[in-house]
Amino acid sequence: MRDFTQDHRWLSINTATVRKSRGVEVPLTDIIQACAARGIRAISPWRDQVAATGLAQVSKLVKQHGLELSGYCRGGMFPAVGADALKAARDDNRRAVDEARELNAKCLVLVVGGLPGALAGKALHKDIALSRSQVSDGIADLLDYAKTANMPLAIEPLHPMYAADRACINTLEQALDICDALDPGKTGALGVAVDVYHVWWDPKLKQQIERAGSQRLMALHVCDWLTPTTDLLNDRGMMGDGVIDIPLIRGWVEAQGFDGYSEVEIFSASNWWQLDCGEVLDTCITRHRSRV
Repeated sequence: MRDFTQDHRWLSINTATVRKSRGVEVPLTDIIQACAARGIRAISPWRDQVAATGLAQVSKLVKQHGLELSGYCRGGMFPAVGADALKAARDDNRRAVDEARELNAKCLVLVVGGLPGALAGKALHKDIALSRSQVSDGIADLLDYAKTANMPLAIEPLHPMYAADRACINTLEQALDICDALDPGKTGALGVAVDVYHVWWDPKLKQQIERAGSQRLMALHVCDWLTPTTDLLNDRGMMGDGVIDIPLIRGWVEAQGFDGYSEVEIFSASNWWQLDCGEVLDTCITRHRSRV
């Protein structure tokens, strides 16, 4: 297991972590500059933040500062009702691949979607098996396109509390079943993103990480699970403030040959987003050395 205590060369910042500073939205340009000023070598930006700045400008800044992208957030949201909606999802995912390619991301992270309409507050049906089938079909279609762009796809299983609205793939086992069905040769085109917030509770986690192996492990996301949690989406904790044994899980992942970045991804409306962006980044550096 790598020693993180001496530096933060393997720290990546998911830009959602500092999306807001003192409650105010932070431009992606400012986030990039703040990371670069602290010697943070990698980021993982969100598509809406890139769109607000402009893809060409973000690409220029990333290259200018010598940054890498540990991933790109996000593709997915495959389930839909009707041919037009399914086509719209397909087309948007292809655009996400193109953007990830322009930014030279390590992978495009897929948050696969749940019941159509649920994210907006009204599910259009209750057939989660249909949604999972559409996820598999959608990834199969996208995989063909992503291969032409040489852009790996990383399925991110989300905690079961998000099964209805954000992701009906909720365990690493489910994600790997899709990988094995669509990419049986383990070509490096399709794998998984392991976010400790979503999978720490899974009794099969170590077994499934071993099953994934180096060919499937494409990203590692870190934060912490607070007790009690006050919000199912926007109350993630800084590493070391909650109940997840992050070094244990990182050890399992690295034992399979993963040698990429540990990407800090924190949604925290009432805590970290209320602090100064620089203070949050400095805390990420300290905790990455001591608690990851």
